[in-house]
Order: sequence, then C-alpha cells, then structure tokens
Amino acid sequence: MAGMNQTQVTEFMLLGFSHGQPFLFTLFLVIYLATLLGNSAILLLVSLDPHLHSPMYFFLSHLSCLDLCYSSVTVPKILANALRPQATISYGGCLAQMFFLMWCAGAECALLAVMACDRYAAVCQPLRYAQALSRRACALAAAGSWLWGLLDSALHTLLAARLSFCGAARLQHIFCDVPPLLGAACSDTRPNELALHVSSIFVGLSPFLLVVISYLCILATILGMPLATSRRKAFSTCSAHLLVVTLYFVAANLNYNRPSSGYSPVADTLVSVLYCIITPMLNPLIYSLRNQEVWGALRKLV
Repeated sequence: MAGMNQTQVTEFMLLGFSHGQPFLFTLFLVIYLATLLGNSAILLLVSLDPHLHSPMYFFLSHLSCLDLCYSSVTVPKILANALRPQATISYGGCLAQMFFLMWCAGAECALLAVMACDRYAAVCQPLRYAQALSRRACALAAAGSWLWGLLDSALHTLLAARLSFCGAARLQHIFCDVPPLLGAACSDTRPNELALHVSSIFVGLSPFLLVVISYLCILATILGMPLATSRRKAFSTCSAHLLVVTLYFVAANLNYNRPSSGYSPVADTLVSVLYCIITPMLNPLIYSLRNQEVWGALRKLV
C-alpha cells in the first residue's frame, strides 16, 4: 500500500441503513418469503409434472434456481442488518456476497438469451425443435450459462480483492456490489471500471442483442401466420419471457451502466433493490399468471 491512510479492512459499514428499521425488515422479509415460495413452486411443479418436462420449463427451472440464489445472497444479510444499530458486513463476507451476486447476474443474462433461442426454435423451426433442443443440448446450454456467470464473477472478485480502502470503509448501500466497492476504494479503480465496461458488453449487451434478434425473427414468423388463433398461441408462449427479459435488462443496465455523475444514495439503493430483490420475486408470477400449463400442474398437485 502506497499511502499512510490505507488500512487493512476487516469490515464495511453499510450506510443504506441509518439505524434499526423494523418496517424495512418486515418489507424485505415479505418479499423474500414470496420469492422463496414462488420460485420453489416452479421448481416443484417442473420436477413433478411430466407435461412440464420440456426445454422451455427446463430452462425456467434454472431461472427459478438462479432467482432463489439471487435473493438468498443478499436478503438474509439485509434482514440481519435492518434491526441493528449499525449495519456492517465483514470484508470476506462482502467479497463472497459480491462473487455470488455477479455469478447469478452473468448466468441469468446468458440463460435469458438461451431461453429466447428456445422460443425462436419453437416458433420459427417447429419441425426441428425436438432435434435442436435435445436433453443433451439443453443440459449443455444451462451448464454453459452457469459457467459464463462464474468466469465473469471470478474476474470482478479478483480485481476487487486488490482494492485498498482508506480509514473506515463505508459503502453507500445495503449490500456489497461492484459499484459501491469502487466508490469506497482509495486505490486505482481503472482496471475494475474497464472490466465492468467490457463485461457490460460481452456479458450484458451480447445476450440482449441475441434476445432482440430472436424476437425479431419470432415476430416476423408470427405476423406471417394465416390464422389469428395460431398467432395468439405463438405470442402467448413468448410474452412472459419477453416481459422478464425487458424488466431484467433494464434494471441491470441502470445498476451497472451508471451516469458519470452517479446516482443519489437513495436512487442507487432503489435501483439495486429492483434489480437483485424485486425482479426474482416477480419472475415466477409473470411466468405463471397467464400460463395454463403451470396452473394445470398446480391444480393437479393440490
């Protein structure tokens, strides 16, 4: 360390909580329980109902697993800190939280792109769908998504572990993520910022472009269908995924591609909560509200 004021950090103070807040504890607890219930229900239904043993629901089960991980990485620590006079997290705990958070983020970007390709194959290439989306192909695509996120996360965590912090390490946030850590560091953060921008292109933008291309092809195919009932059925199979993709990528872009002036601490926290906590709760609701197959499987289970 080059400066006299740089210290070996053992914990971070999380300034998103000014003091013990029972209301926030109750709010995050309700959100977390809803997330656990909704995503666990999706996993249970997909595993038990033979009618849901298709590539679309196979990938949906992986999405639910990712959403469970997303919430479990951040919310339990938020709940523990919400009622404490001073919210803190250990240095190792902060890096671990950031590692798993970035892993889930990268994996979900890739998985949403894979799900868009699945919908493209189902709508635009129905005769080749079973061959293209075989069990082996689905397993490789899902494993590749998890590996994609793992490699991205490992890079950001290694770079974050090299940062130095001056005096009392304070994060203007309620959990550990890359932008708050960069804001609190007093060493050179240019390698981290460069990695974040490159990651935004390859891990965030590339899957999003693949989703856009897939849905443009899907839209062209749907508009070319002669029967209105066929068009409605094809669109209904894609609408839930399209809504999830839009919500996720908009929130991710707001969270990691910030303006140079940054957000206010309150806006920063709200964007991260939308991205990491609210979205995992909404995904199972979006996929199940108008999905007759999911409701049918639920009725049979009950």
